[in-house]
Amino acid sequence: MSTPEILVRDLHKSFGANEVLRGIDLEVRRGEVVCVIGPSGSGKSTLLRCVNLLEEPSRGQVLVGGTELTDPDVDIDAARRRIGMVFQQFNLFPHLTVTENLTLPQRRVLKRDRASAARIAAENLQRVGLAEKADAYPAALSGGQQQRVAIARALAMGPEVMLFDEPTSALDPELVGDVLAVMRMLADEGMTMMVVTHEMTFAREVADRVVFMDGGVVVEDGTPEQVIGDPGHERTRHFLSRLLDPAMAEMEQESPDRADR
Repeated sequence: MSTPEILVRDLHKSFGANEVLRGIDLEVRRGEVVCVIGPSGSGKSTLLRCVNLLEEPSRGQVLVGGTELTDPDVDIDAARRRIGMVFQQFNLFPHLTVTENLTLPQRRVLKRDRASAARIAAENLQRVGLAEKADAYPAALSGGQQQRVAIARALAMGPEVMLFDEPTSALDPELVGDVLAVMRMLADEGMTMMVVTHEMTFAREVADRVVFMDGGVVVEDGTPEQVIGDPGHERTRHFLSRLLDPAMAEMEQESPDRADR
């Protein structure tokens, strides 16, 4: 069997006395889409940020494409070039046009010349359906369009792996669909993807595997049919029932005896 594109072994992460990740083991194969779900505070985003060392693990190993990012001697900048990341917030430079937002990191990090960077920017704007916005500034775009620009910016760097940290959570509901459509396209193209999300329909239809985290550990890991359709753990069932029934979640938040931990 081929080496996993992402390999996490016994990953721990603490912030002071707060142990957020408590021994995570996870593999993502090349071309696989893995959605990570779970309640707020379960460690999902911290796990994702540890995969490209935006957060330094307290203990454990992270390998991407066979390179150990947690090796003290690793060239972390070179290793990160294989990893694209899309955050909840778009992090676009407001004083630069869409094209300039895409070309700047190519020229600074990959040392591409201006013409090559512009050509690759145009190709990736076309991929996300925003070719006509090349000369626009971020303020003139909707939140969904800005997020698609952020995805195009990551793709322009030629990553082998894409990490998405709640990419639709800051968007109005009517803008979510276009962003998810771009992510579906990437999945269809065979991009290796690790996605932290609350979009259960996307996870059910697009993911090869779903990982449910709670309390800093992996509680369940399986196909969408297994984890979402027929969860084997009570913690998973409780989370999904609250997610799919907001009224129940509100009642629990109002009750001091049922406070979320």
